[in-house]
Amino acid sequence: MRNLTLVPSWLRFLIIFLLAMGILFRFVNIQGKVYSHDEIYTSLRISGYTVAEVKQQLFNGGVITKASFARFQFPNLEKGFSDTIMSLVREDPQAPPLYYLIARLWVQTFGNSVTVIRSLSALISLLVFPSIYWLCRELFNVPLSVPGLAIALMAISPLHVLYAQEAQSYILWLLTILLCSASLLRAMRLESQSHHELVKVQQMPDPFATWGIYVLSLVVTLYTSLWSIFLAFTQGIYVITINRFQLTETVRAYLLASSLGFLAFMPWMTIVVANLFEFIVSADVTENDKSMLHWQPILFIQISRIFFDLNIGLENPIQYLISLIFTSLAGYALYFICRTTNYKTWLFMVTLIIVPFIPLMLPNLFYQALVYTSLIYLIPVYLCIQVSVAYMLATQIYSGISSRRRLWQVILVLIIVLGMVSCRVRYEGETWWNKGISYGNPEVAEILNEAQKPLLISNSQGINYVTVFSLSYLVTPQVRFQLINGEDIPNIPDGFKDIFLLNPSDTWRREIETRYKSTANVVYRDNYHFLWKLTHLR
Repeated sequence: MRNLTLVPSWLRFLIIFLLAMGILFRFVNIQGKVYSHDEIYTSLRISGYTVAEVKQQLFNGGVITKASFARFQFPNLEKGFSDTIMSLVREDPQAPPLYYLIARLWVQTFGNSVTVIRSLSALISLLVFPSIYWLCRELFNVPLSVPGLAIALMAISPLHVLYAQEAQSYILWLLTILLCSASLLRAMRLESQSHHELVKVQQMPDPFATWGIYVLSLVVTLYTSLWSIFLAFTQGIYVITINRFQLTETVRAYLLASSLGFLAFMPWMTIVVANLFEFIVSADVTENDKSMLHWQPILFIQISRIFFDLNIGLENPIQYLISLIFTSLAGYALYFICRTTNYKTWLFMVTLIIVPFIPLMLPNLFYQALVYTSLIYLIPVYLCIQVSVAYMLATQIYSGISSRRRLWQVILVLIIVLGMVSCRVRYEGETWWNKGISYGNPEVAEILNEAQKPLLISNSQGINYVTVFSLSYLVTPQVRFQLINGEDIPNIPDGFKDIFLLNPSDTWRREIETRYKSTANVVYRDNYHFLWKLTHLR
């Protein structure tokens, strides 16, 4: 570790440069990406409306403009903070309210644009840098080399830049994981030091000063993501294992601190348990379904996207080759950290990696929710890989024989170049893989914007609800929407020249064709969109 404290000037300059570029990438063109379905739900929650209320007021067969959607996407005088909480309680209790309350306050203060709400995540992401510095200091006890390189790699990581430009709780959860982990290591270190000093001065340590920050950070991370329960569980395993399964003073202090944290979370946990039956019904998956969901490829591809991401589709074999390369790098980094650090360090990393995989051992009722939130539940894995690679590179780039140093310096340069290229390419992209069902919305919006006196007809079935909301951010004011409850036949008013149907069922489409003696032709299709255009409308 001694040589890690002596950081060459070129590495200091590189860290500062990459940090500056990472900050720049987080804020440029932040409004230019598709406002995706998950972000639509974020805006709905901070507005205080429920999905049921929106469907009742918008999906009534009337013709509306894009401005009609705005009322349900931003805070207004009709709904307050309590309505934001109640909308989560009624429809999404597995999403704790902290991020949504912060986002509502932020939007009320600075405005209701896409730029404003996404800038909240970008600003939160800046707090990740000092937090990962603190965690690395607690893990490795070196002043700059490993923490500095971890900051640099995270600054230009395409995956973290992506999260920093999303109006979702991903980046806040990453921040709270860092704070909770670092504060736990700090509390254990201070507890150990205080017991050594106790022998000399015979004075009891102040438990609040030692464990207070951990209790606070645990409460914050629990109220950010329900998956933090598994984080706390693995932290408990770590503390007990480090103390050789004995009820030491450190274990007692941890149990008291974690109990206080969970006690503070109990009000929301009560809500989750009260809604458990409904959650079971909505998240039940059979064993046959499990085999079809294939979470393993998602994991390997997501690991590669920590370092390199050009929006290559899952069907492209090149993506799997890239995944193999970076998964091998991550695997070797984890092996390296286990081989070269003390057991307290590598065991902490291993337990943090285990966090996302605990739900896989639970009954099927949790599995579907796990897969659908795959982007967020893998965040502890991303963090461990990032820190492990940073430690390995910081150790290898200026130690050992010269040929070995040059090899790892080349690897460091390649990782930096690939990360910078990925961020630059994404900067110009209007959509990206994480947009999911909203990925094709720019193409649909372009067709609608180029049409003459266009009317888009859709209903609230399936994904149509969030799709029309997302499209409202992309279309011009001339586009009109007619939203139907169920599959009632719409009364299409006069004055529209180009009539479109979005994702209609075959039965509903044929009934509309028969009613208006017209034919419908597909003008755009992908995995989530079927856009039909009615012709020969009487």
